[in-house]
Amino acid sequence: MKKVIVIGNGMVGYKFCEKLRAAEGGKDFKLTVFGEEPWPAYDRVHLSAYFSGSNAEDLLMAPRQWYSDNAIELRTNELIVNIDRIQKKVFSHLGKEEEYDFLILATGSAAFVPPIKGVEKKGVFVYRTLEDLDGIISYGKQAKSAAVIGGGLLGLEAAKAVVDLGLKAHVVEFASRLMPRQLDENGSGLLKSKLEDLGISIHLSKNTAEISGNGKLTGLSFTDGTHLPVEMLVISAGIKPRDELAKGCGLQTAPRGGIIVNEFLQTEDPSIFAIGEAASYQQMVYGLVAPGYEMATQVVNQLVSNQVKPFMGFDMSTKLKLIGVEVGSFGDPFGEGEPSKTIVFEDKVKGIYKRINISQDAKRLLGGILVGDTSNYNMLWQMVQNNMPLPPEPEDLILGARGGKESQGAGVESLPDAAQICSCENVTKSDICVAISEGGMMDIPGIKSCTKAGTGCGGCMPMITDLLNHQLKSMGRKVKNVLCEHFDYSRQELLDLVKIKGIKSYDALLEDFGKGDGCETCKPAVASILASTWNELILKQDTIQDTNDRFLANIQKGGTYSVVPRIPGGEITPDKLIVIGQVAKKYGLYTKITGGQRIDLFGARVDHLPDIWEELIDAGFESGHAYGKSLRTVKSCVGSTWCRYGVQDAVSYAIRVEERYRGLRSPHKIKGAVSGCIRECAEAQSKDFGIIATEKGWNLYVCGNGGSKPQHAQLLINDVDDETCIRYIDRFLMFYIKTAEPLNRTATWLNKLEGGMDYLRDVVVNDCLGIGKELEREMDFMVETYACEWKEVVNNPELRAKFKHFVNVDEEDPTLAFQPMRGQKIPAEWGVPQSK
Repeated sequence: MKKVIVIGNGMVGYKFCEKLRAAEGGKDFKLTVFGEEPWPAYDRVHLSAYFSGSNAEDLLMAPRQWYSDNAIELRTNELIVNIDRIQKKVFSHLGKEEEYDFLILATGSAAFVPPIKGVEKKGVFVYRTLEDLDGIISYGKQAKSAAVIGGGLLGLEAAKAVVDLGLKAHVVEFASRLMPRQLDENGSGLLKSKLEDLGISIHLSKNTAEISGNGKLTGLSFTDGTHLPVEMLVISAGIKPRDELAKGCGLQTAPRGGIIVNEFLQTEDPSIFAIGEAASYQQMVYGLVAPGYEMATQVVNQLVSNQVKPFMGFDMSTKLKLIGVEVGSFGDPFGEGEPSKTIVFEDKVKGIYKRINISQDAKRLLGGILVGDTSNYNMLWQMVQNNMPLPPEPEDLILGARGGKESQGAGVESLPDAAQICSCENVTKSDICVAISEGGMMDIPGIKSCTKAGTGCGGCMPMITDLLNHQLKSMGRKVKNVLCEHFDYSRQELLDLVKIKGIKSYDALLEDFGKGDGCETCKPAVASILASTWNELILKQDTIQDTNDRFLANIQKGGTYSVVPRIPGGEITPDKLIVIGQVAKKYGLYTKITGGQRIDLFGARVDHLPDIWEELIDAGFESGHAYGKSLRTVKSCVGSTWCRYGVQDAVSYAIRVEERYRGLRSPHKIKGAVSGCIRECAEAQSKDFGIIATEKGWNLYVCGNGGSKPQHAQLLINDVDDETCIRYIDRFLMFYIKTAEPLNRTATWLNKLEGGMDYLRDVVVNDCLGIGKELEREMDFMVETYACEWKEVVNNPELRAKFKHFVNVDEEDPTLAFQPMRGQKIPAEWGVPQSK
């Protein structure tokens, strides 16, 4: 039995082991893997998840047991320090030696650290391993600001980690733009603007001369004479291939680093291969996981088969989300490979930039850049990869169909069988179609298990889903939209079952119409359905729609809660203002006026919540449902009451509307607004429903939203009276509740609704389905059964007793800590300077 040793237990080293054991004849090798870290291989692609709740176990590619189950000797915490190519032996730092027949160098890379004076100071970190991350997290607890050197992919990932730690973040980039290898000036400029909107300071064209501080970092000094005071530094300016072992045993390395390999991934020693970031093929080091997986596959093929496919380089297209901003770069993004024409679309209001480069004859797509919206990335990338013809009007690819035309863009069905759907695992369209038609894989988990498609970065999942649905339809199979593996029903079907069968608990629905124990997908979705159908107290449910529902308040940083009483239409009396002030002073709460014309009280202990609510209720307040997937606010301007331009009483109408729909539970949160004239001071056209006054009545707009992907509401009906407007809102909201998918805002729901606004208007205004009266009756039921959830808790001793930090004692949480700021308090270590 031949012996294979793998040096390096990163993602690529693990993938080699997985593919070797899965290959025919792959079990005929004795396989030993050395990893210098204490953990088995873990997912570096999603390393930033470590800062938002994931632990080392969550990130593992496979548990330690997997290695023993597959007869793989895994030796962690053991570093190979020398290779003897003559005797074919490797030696570890523990003084142990092992013989090999084939040696796989998957040593990966280390963080590149520029030669900056003072880099050894305390508070300076690199962003590479879990140990690095542990150090960053620990040190970050005593810091309020941090800089990241590097504005590329790795640097922005590190910046996200800094943001997740709650620190003031600075990104320092030597080049004149962010992500210079992937984005052009315009795309980079838009990305910079979006990151700055998130509170991240961007410093471009900056060359760091020195890290200042007396043993401990206090700031960065740049060659242009400027200085940036910070308390922590993360260097994420690129990678350096780990090729020191290769150099030590006389293997050739590239001038810029990396172990030189041929098209078969062999070094100059035919029994030694190099894969992943340690390898240099034609002076190129590949820093993405997909080419590393492809290298692993090719080496496995050579070990077990005579059918050898050479490695011919790899496309470096990439799609990712950087701190909530979607970015994509594919093919030839800058149009440098051959003469080309460029088509650009830019929407600075929505924060979207799209560029495609097409051939001079307008027949082929060469590459492009996407910022802010990467929804069509997969198809564009496929068009480049497969040399597919362009539509008659190429701009349709980034603008969509216009002027009533049908879209000319190609769908997944038009791809050739050889099209690579999953680049991480090199899975083609044909592989997936065969798994469905011949392998009987009728769902996404089955396809993943059979082909491994979608198990890497996950960027191909939308295309895999489209391909599954298309293939099932072509086979004459019904494509059914089910909630999850535990319910073979859609949300709409479950809502009907709940109503028809009178089901009022999750357990009852699961027992009668589901299977298994449920999951984090179906539990909140069913909770939403039950709340939207029966309008009962959310605390009495077996499961809840949202974590905040558990205490009828929003949990905030530091472990405290915020209290948001309802202030319909933004109108409040002086007496009520005084009560809010008195409550805030009594319980030491931070107060802030929200964007929805309410007052938010932050910093409440969980055991104080019922007491706070009781005082507010006694003053005439009620729950504002800021914690629920429900109606939040109906914002208003002063309208004709005070404004000389107002043509209708916006405040009175907003109060009426908000009091009608208060507490209404839905698939997602709902916001409304009423403007007293076309000057639109209440910003009604950015809301789920917006009402704008006219001389004749009201114009009703629906399906808008703000947030990360803002969308203007669309006009549903114009010049209607008070009663008609409310009737149409009743129908619209109930139709949305009955037909939307879980966690879909009204804007997303409308975008997916077949027929769009024309169909929605037909249902709501023209009553084409004949369900208008039924929708109105269902809304009347919601209005009649409304009860303030805070008041229910205040008046129920059993429920009130649940509001405490610990289940077994009545003590307060001793870990709560605050610091002063501008005369109020905030959670300690929130990243804001201490007030004096």
